Amino acid sequence: METDRIILRPWCESDAEVLFKYASDPEVGPRAGWPPHKSIDESLDVIRKLFMNDYTWAIELKESHEIIGCVGYLPSSMSNLKIGEDQCEVGYWVARPYWNQGICTEALRQVVDHCFNEKGFSVLWGTFFISNPASGRVMEKCGFTDTGVETTCPNLEVGSDQPVKVLKLNSAGTL
Repeated sequence: METDRIILRPWCESDAEVLFKYASDPEVGPRAGWPPHKSIDESLDVIRKLFMNDYTWAIELKESHEIIGCVGYLPSSMSNLKIGEDQCEVGYWVARPYWNQGICTEALRQVVDHCFNEKGFSVLWGTFFISNPASGRVMEKCGFTDTGVETTCPNLEVGSDQPVKVLKLNSAGTL
């Protein structure tokens, strides 16, 4: 999957060093519910155990071929929310030097298209920490609407006790 600026591609073990470069930033992970990485080996372990699958992609800049973030979806069985089997939960993060440049929005639009048109999901869900409204704006730009629900995500490693807002996008709202 790609846009004018980015390519969404599978993660490779060789991405561990650049993942560590950005995932070790203490401002990045906690905004997405995970602790900063402490070593390249930890980043490699995350790639092997969490990112090497059919629903998680590295965000690669076309211009430099550098990995700058991650985007994907969680099937209903792995979601932080109680959702139907034909639904999924989206998620994303991008390295701090690339915040506020529309990259997450571009990446999420590609995932939305994939989820509805390739995977046949009926509804996409997303959550964001109330303390991180920029994440909510990404979803809103992609057509998600606020459900009015606030909850917590007890499965998160960081922030499991912090409130999140729940957003939703029905397949009729595809971009």
